[in-house]
Amino acid sequence: QVQLVESGGGLVQAGDSLRLSCTASERTFTWSAMGWFRQAPGKEREFVASITRVGGTPLYADSVKGRFTISRDNAKNTLYLQMNSLKPEDTAVYSCAASKVYSISYSPARYGYWGQGTQVTVSS
Repeated sequence: QVQLVESGGGLVQAGDSLRLSCTASERTFTWSAMGWFRQAPGKEREFVASITRVGGTPLYADSVKGRFTISRDNAKNTLYLQMNSLKPEDTAVYSCAASKVYSISYSPARYGYWGQGTQVTVSS
């Protein structure tokens, strides 16, 4: 069974940085696209960033553009999300997602595999 396991979340102050990791039980080279989504309490799941298998031009939500960087290391079967200049509104559970069919997309419906999520809390 395919597994995606996130790590790296935590409690930080506004302006701090965090790096999230998502390790896959299958070689990440097999995924056509991988991405990060987040969900804050009482809100719908929100797209954060996505990247293709060969790491081409990533896709970012406007709210994180210029602050977050998505990357992948196929040799380590790991997806990363570097988050800088964190804001309280970035507080959410962050989940990684993967697709074997579709390219990068804003839509969670295009990703067939999901991790359990890691909590990121940014205090003001």
